[in-house]
Amino acid sequence: MKTYRHEVAGDLVSVNIPQTREDLEDFRRWAEDAARRGSIALDTETTGLDIFGDAFGLRTVQFGDSYTAWVIHWERGGWFQEVVLWVLRKLRPRLLIHNAAYDWLVLNQRAGVSLEELAPLTRDTKIMATLIDPREPQEGGTGTGLKPLSGRWIDESAPDTQGDLTAVFRSLGLTKETGWRGIPLDHPTYNLYAGLDVILTSRLYPLLFAELSRLGVRSMLLDYEHEIARICATMQRTGMILDRDYCEKLDSKLEDEAERFAAKARRYGVDNVNSNAQVIDALQGMGETLTETTKSGNLKVDKSVLLDLADLDLHSWEPLGIRTGNPLADAVVRSKRAGKWRKAYVQTFLETVDANGRVHPMVNPLKARTGRMSITRPALQTLPSGDSMVRRALLADEGHVMVSCDFDAVEMRVLAAMADVRKMKEAITAGQDLHDFTASLVYGPGFTKAHRKICKGIGFGKVYGGGPETIARQTGASLEAVERAIKTYDRVYPEIRRFAAKHTRIARGNNYVTETMTGRRLPLDRWRTYAVTNYQVQSAARDVLGQALIDMDSAGLLPYLRLPIHDEVLASVPALEAEEYSREIEKCMTMSLGGVPITAGAETKGLRSWGSLYGADF
Repeated sequence: MKTYRHEVAGDLVSVNIPQTREDLEDFRRWAEDAARRGSIALDTETTGLDIFGDAFGLRTVQFGDSYTAWVIHWERGGWFQEVVLWVLRKLRPRLLIHNAAYDWLVLNQRAGVSLEELAPLTRDTKIMATLIDPREPQEGGTGTGLKPLSGRWIDESAPDTQGDLTAVFRSLGLTKETGWRGIPLDHPTYNLYAGLDVILTSRLYPLLFAELSRLGVRSMLLDYEHEIARICATMQRTGMILDRDYCEKLDSKLEDEAERFAAKARRYGVDNVNSNAQVIDALQGMGETLTETTKSGNLKVDKSVLLDLADLDLHSWEPLGIRTGNPLADAVVRSKRAGKWRKAYVQTFLETVDANGRVHPMVNPLKARTGRMSITRPALQTLPSGDSMVRRALLADEGHVMVSCDFDAVEMRVLAAMADVRKMKEAITAGQDLHDFTASLVYGPGFTKAHRKICKGIGFGKVYGGGPETIARQTGASLEAVERAIKTYDRVYPEIRRFAAKHTRIARGNNYVTETMTGRRLPLDRWRTYAVTNYQVQSAARDVLGQALIDMDSAGLLPYLRLPIHDEVLASVPALEAEEYSREIEKCMTMSLGGVPITAGAETKGLRSWGSLYGADF
């Protein structure tokens, strides 16, 4: 037995690394005793983050309580693997895991212990910490990483071990990316680091539990989030089939497109489309006036600015007809988009596709401060709403077709319900187009398409926190016209302003924290308390989606689900029964909130690709 000692919060703790069968028997006896006493913390060390890649490997599995950790070298096989499987399959203790979805999937893929076996045993300290404070460090919070949380709650020197391990990687000629695979299995710092993680997790759990109780966070919200985590991890494990041939051709196409528009930009003196300084100089040389600045005071030439100059709509990239489009701005923004799509989506697909031809986008069910979900590797939620090109690369299973079910204007319906907006609720219940209805109230029965667009922009501004300038830019209307419309909008829907005032007042009396209808605590930035409506609505809309996912799981639909993306659920269903599955998904996404009907509509074109729902022909 190798044993390392370390001090945590003034206590001397032990990290044991079994070397022999007798050592493993000592571990087995400890595990039985620890399981009788309470929960056991669990963690894994792996060769990297690409769980579904051919080269991915499980190196160690560690268990621990507040004073003792055991690092089991899974990589050694034999008895070492047998004792891990005995704990997880026979002993089945209550487990404490930080970022449980990752370890569930690791053990599912490399140890053969399914996430269905592990999830019911687990309490995730990352979920608990997020429900206490969802902010990242750059937002004023502690973040949700184990080491920063341990430094905040347990021992301020806790993060130092992470720095020690990084230094070891460098000393061995390894990077952060290659270190996890390349460091020797017996390295003392590696084993100490692994063991301390479970000791810290074990110590963190009761502190976070007590804080959740002190803050009055409902236990059912914690249970709910663990269910959502399990459902999202299951979708990640399933993945989606990649059309590799199409993807490789698209890679070449986007490479050519990026270079073609870059060559056009060079004709205007911009050698590098990613050089803001070159783009600014060239645009000013063409007589353009740039006024928007970054926080540091530099002139801004981001996508929204360039699209304005190119006279292109922010979402559809269709001409707005407001001005003569600047050809340089058009070339720069198109070259950058092609390059970004190639790197962020197409090449990521090709790099991460597994041996079975599937990609497994990572679903983070608690990413945004409001609880909104996100998808990474690649970030599919950032795809433009009308894109078919990238979505065409992802396919339903053989014999299946792709189905998308999207909530009907869910944010506006949630807003109407939460703020009890009488006229808005009446229009929704009557089945009227809400944006048409609003435009008729603001401009009268003779409203135009432009008026409707402004009213739609104001509504989403309330939901997403956009101000008059943003609405003007997105709608192409003048700032004065938008400001006038906002004043009228507030008169016809006075409940929205009252809702915002009420929750701002409550938040100020609660140390700038607003509490949602499900009991979620959302810290507000003191300088932007106006975001309270946005936070309340976005969080409630996310919880509506979460409940729909739970209902779909209960209805036996989880094996067919592929992604939760924005307010949409994507599914791969048998082609011959697509209508029946679509109806069942719609049923699970239909509910009532505050007397307002939350409805959804499923769509399928009877084709295999996700892109077919956006116009692709396959």
